[in-house]
Amino acid sequence: MAGRILTYEEKDTWIHRLSGVSKMIFFLLWSITGMLTYDTRVLLVMLACSVVIFWASKTEWRQVGTVFLFILLFLCLNLLAVFLFSPYQGTVVYGSKTVILELFGDHHITEEQLFYEFNIMLKYFTVTPVVLMFIVTTNPSEFAASLSRLGVSYNISYAIAIALRYVPDVQSDFTKIKHAQEARGIEMSGKTSLWDRMKKMSMIIFPLLFSSMDRIDVVSNAMELRGFGKYKKRTWYMGKKLEKGDYAAIVFVVVFMAAAMCVTYADGSRFYNPF
Repeated sequence: MAGRILTYEEKDTWIHRLSGVSKMIFFLLWSITGMLTYDTRVLLVMLACSVVIFWASKTEWRQVGTVFLFILLFLCLNLLAVFLFSPYQGTVVYGSKTVILELFGDHHITEEQLFYEFNIMLKYFTVTPVVLMFIVTTNPSEFAASLSRLGVSYNISYAIAIALRYVPDVQSDFTKIKHAQEARGIEMSGKTSLWDRMKKMSMIIFPLLFSSMDRIDVVSNAMELRGFGKYKKRTWYMGKKLEKGDYAAIVFVVVFMAAAMCVTYADGSRFYNPF
């Protein structure tokens, strides 16, 4: 299983027993809520819930560690870009300006900007655990069958299933490229600092994209040769009906989203202003 880490693993948890459809609905509504709100109180509650859900799925660090590092790198670059191009966005949002440290030119660190970027960071961390949980707890075949049963075109369902199955293959290619880079003397182990490891791992993106494009071409040709899409319907080996746990998860996320939006827009703005 080396190199095939971020993939579905069968475990006996209540999250694994949920239908792929209910998990998808939960993921979509949870993500939309995280995107719409900038209320720190709501985001902190969502972060706590995300951590609990991630813990309940019994997902191990070895499954998501590399992906988490990439997300952390992207987050750091995003926060840096926000500060460089919009150093006073927080002061505009919150209507005040409290300078903490003067840096260079017109770039000063303010309490409002730090609070604004803290909320951006929370938005990432509220969604990331749920995304990873969805990937490692959802059987791609069962998910595709469930979507088709709900009336989604089997072409779309099958495409989603392939995408989920493709994740471990991409990670396998990533591991191979990483080992090739290490064989050339590029250190990517724990012997170097976290920042150096993330910078060096970012160099793997382009060869990974090229290998992924080749794999997509192979898969599409194989499906075309087998006449995929010729008929309007198809049978499915796996499928799961919605049960009580699925309905409970859907009701919870709908109620939570409604409550979160009420709290967020209670004062007419989606930003919580402590200043």
